[in-house]
Amino acid sequence: MRVRPFRMLVPALLWALPAALSAQAAPLASADLGALRLRNIGPASMSGRVVDMDVVESNPSIWYVAGATGGLWRTNDNGVTWSSTFDAPVHSIGDVAVFQPNPQIIWVGTGERASRQSVGWGDGVYKSTDGGVSWQNMGLATSMHIGRIQLHPRDPNIAYVAAQGSVWGAGGDRGLFRTTDGGRSWTRTLFVDDETGATDVAMDWNDPNVLYASTYQRRRSAYGFDGGGPGSALWKSTDAGVTWTKITGHGLPEGEYGRIGIGVYRKNPKILTVSIEQGARYNASTAYIVRKAGVYRSEDAGATWTFMSDWNPRPMYASQVIIDPNDDQRIYMLNAYSFSDNGGKTFTAPRTTTHGDDRFVWVNPNNSRHVVKLDDGGIGISYDRGNKFLYVTSLPLSQFYRVTTDNAVPFNIYGGLQDNGCWMGPSASWTTGGVLNDHFSRLCGGDGFHVTPNPLNSRTVYSASQFLGLQRNDTKTWEVQDIRPGDSTGHIAGRRNWETWGKPGAEQVLGNAMHPANWDAPFIISPHDTATVYAGGQHLFKSVNSGRTWKDLGDMSTGVDRSRLPLMGRLPGENTLSLDDGVPYFPGVTALAESPRVKGLLYVGTDDGRFRVSRDGGATFTDVQSRFPGLPKDSWFAGVEASRHAAGTAYVVVDNHRSNDFTNYVYATSDFGATWRRIDAGLPANRVTRTVREDPRNPTLLYLATEFGVFISPDAGGQWLTLRNNMPMMPFNDITIQARDNTLVLGSHARGLWILDQLNALQELTPAVAASSAHLFTMQPAMQIRTTNLRPHTGDMIFRGENPANGALIDYWVRDAGTAVTLTVLDSAGRTVQTLTPTSRRGVNRVVWNLRYADLPIRSGGGEDDDAGPSPTSPGPLVLPGTYTVRLSYGATAQQQRVVVKDDPRITVSRAERAAWTAFHREIGALITSFVPVAERWRAQPGTDAATRDGKRQAAELSARLSGLYGAVARYTGAPTSDQRSELRFYTRMAAELEKAGR
Repeated sequence: MRVRPFRMLVPALLWALPAALSAQAAPLASADLGALRLRNIGPASMSGRVVDMDVVESNPSIWYVAGATGGLWRTNDNGVTWSSTFDAPVHSIGDVAVFQPNPQIIWVGTGERASRQSVGWGDGVYKSTDGGVSWQNMGLATSMHIGRIQLHPRDPNIAYVAAQGSVWGAGGDRGLFRTTDGGRSWTRTLFVDDETGATDVAMDWNDPNVLYASTYQRRRSAYGFDGGGPGSALWKSTDAGVTWTKITGHGLPEGEYGRIGIGVYRKNPKILTVSIEQGARYNASTAYIVRKAGVYRSEDAGATWTFMSDWNPRPMYASQVIIDPNDDQRIYMLNAYSFSDNGGKTFTAPRTTTHGDDRFVWVNPNNSRHVVKLDDGGIGISYDRGNKFLYVTSLPLSQFYRVTTDNAVPFNIYGGLQDNGCWMGPSASWTTGGVLNDHFSRLCGGDGFHVTPNPLNSRTVYSASQFLGLQRNDTKTWEVQDIRPGDSTGHIAGRRNWETWGKPGAEQVLGNAMHPANWDAPFIISPHDTATVYAGGQHLFKSVNSGRTWKDLGDMSTGVDRSRLPLMGRLPGENTLSLDDGVPYFPGVTALAESPRVKGLLYVGTDDGRFRVSRDGGATFTDVQSRFPGLPKDSWFAGVEASRHAAGTAYVVVDNHRSNDFTNYVYATSDFGATWRRIDAGLPANRVTRTVREDPRNPTLLYLATEFGVFISPDAGGQWLTLRNNMPMMPFNDITIQARDNTLVLGSHARGLWILDQLNALQELTPAVAASSAHLFTMQPAMQIRTTNLRPHTGDMIFRGENPANGALIDYWVRDAGTAVTLTVLDSAGRTVQTLTPTSRRGVNRVVWNLRYADLPIRSGGGEDDDAGPSPTSPGPLVLPGTYTVRLSYGATAQQQRVVVKDDPRITVSRAERAAWTAFHREIGALITSFVPVAERWRAQPGTDAATRDGKRQAAELSARLSGLYGAVARYTGAPTSDQRSELRFYTRMAAELEKAGR
């Protein structure tokens, strides 16, 4: 075991050698990996959390829609098609506002405004003056979360921003800010204290000097949430925001407030409606047992108020009123989508086929029947005033928490989505349309998290919703059995409500005996025995019979009593607003792994800072949390990876942002957890680490998922490179590697699943390779997939996930851009199969060989089964399955690697039939190639006599018939029919006659 530390340090030392090996060798950079393009497969049917939108009112087909973490998207056709228009250094958005007199001017406030436990954050306000083509950061960098942007209706230089500040800590840019110079400078005109930010701002449409704003005091932590305080208030300004007056009394409730939403009626701005959060005995993630406050209405610009109703579902998340711009009695409320036709006295929650948790409603000011609803599942479009909806299923904003794979062909990906359940779907499809929404199947409801198939029989899948809602799925019958570790008295799973704070004599509610578990509680299947499952709540549980019975291995946490932990300087109680919303349980297990090399070697981390190691399957544990250098006490252990290469090696990531600490924490051990060292020095600051994975082939290659992108380390943490390439900036929560196909799968918490096919180049990119002029990497086996279109016509409102390239991926290194290189594919006899067209950028280059002979000089494509469209050439015949050689030549040097070509696994013909088919196809191709110049000569004949006209006609017809025969043979793998052979003999004679006659 003493050798291992030295082995792990070797790569870091080696990466310092290239400069010595070659004075011309530049250091390896992230840009050197840019050719390794990733593909996005969605899914989009469940889309994801969409939080805000604005519409160009002069052309209401143009919308700008904000994903909670998925950036800004634009549609020019009323939601039929979409394009990403804001791929900035941050991904989370709170608000978007279009300056209506000149809709080329767009403002975006970054950082989601909801104060939920998985909220993203931003770096201020951005502005575009060219319709979203380009953006400039206009400041307020430490605002973290933007509640609202209010633009002046006529002056493009005046804007107001409600900045909430960090939900995890005090200070920063919080309060209401005003600019009068288009964002070049800002003045904070409303400020309460360092715990309180501004969450909403609205304007009098007739008099822009009159403004209303709400401030919001709140704090979230790893252990809970306090959603109110004396800082929360309603305010009014009559001098364009220079001074503010707090609105109190005159019908408004006394006491502390939580979140406040403001609505101003567009046609008569003296009419206001506000939603005020106030209540007692809050049940986490649900509602108040004792409702107070709710919806209030003023008809005199806020001088007096009338209580309308106590309707205000889950106010900390989306307490917001939207008034129909043409009818002040029509009020829309969020979170639980509902509307009122009597000014807010009563509300109707219509049954819809859209998602039930709503974030925003837009009502067309020119047509109130046109309503757009944004929710946790995407976008709903209504033309009957919000009763029935057309649902947009083409916007890939799905937010994954966890991902895994199986060994199917093509392999399936399993994962859990924020508020959209657990899913499984293929990494590729057999259809030309790619991976479609319909290819995915749902496994669980609620918020989806860890999903893992049985490695030996993927018909059985384990899936978990929030708080360890563990179940076992049968993916043939689609039956489900709940197997969550439970209380021996048989109490069902349920949320712990406020009564568990220890009130004497509190009545026990069914479900409160449920063992506590974290929001993202992990479970694992033992790599040594597929019947053994470990599941982490506050206690760690073990089952040796696939979850039918469980053994309690003990409390893994510190046992802290969170009722004694203050937030904003005060302890929780029954009047704490939105008490612990989203965090009904604390503490609990958040990181769990068993060594693939040593049975019973367990690593367990918790959200309250405890990290334990067991070497006997959980019989005994050793606490090692004090051995992580530089780690604050009570930190959140986000993930652990036990090495499959070395028994005592493991990696740990810590995500401490819930303590307002955005530092990167990545650790490694090589002595079974006895000591740990930090390996995050090479990362850009404040990325916030979520998951670390070790490469299955190269023990020094690490992959890291963070809130801001994915990184790789070629030397076990000495150097980190960004793996962004064609991806936007976004958060990634999980990473997995499909070992058989050597494929990287990324679970983004923003835009679905991303896949990097063939990791060979990353695994083999050593310092010596980087110093060389050129280098050819090894290749994965390549499969000749027969794709076709089996779907009906769908129109354009459809998401198509990208299939992998249908061919062999050839990756090679070029040290100096522009180096002359050639790529040739050879068969086993050394004959040239195809000469490829290489690129020559510095770094890793990727070229695809389509597993065929050289293209034929005839036009192809354009039919409904060919999504690629027409092409001036046709692909050559498929080569026979077997082993081929790829040769990279540069200067006087050549390198070779072998690639194994496999047939589509659905093709079952004999080798003899397959060979006959290929030979016949090549024979047709050869005739086509030889006849092309003959047909060209006939086409160029200047004569107009009957013989010439007849020759031209026959040449054109023969070209078409040869093309038709070539295509017909290509569509079926097997021995050609006798008619096809007869056709070819006839066409061969005709070609010879036309060649002779055309001389």
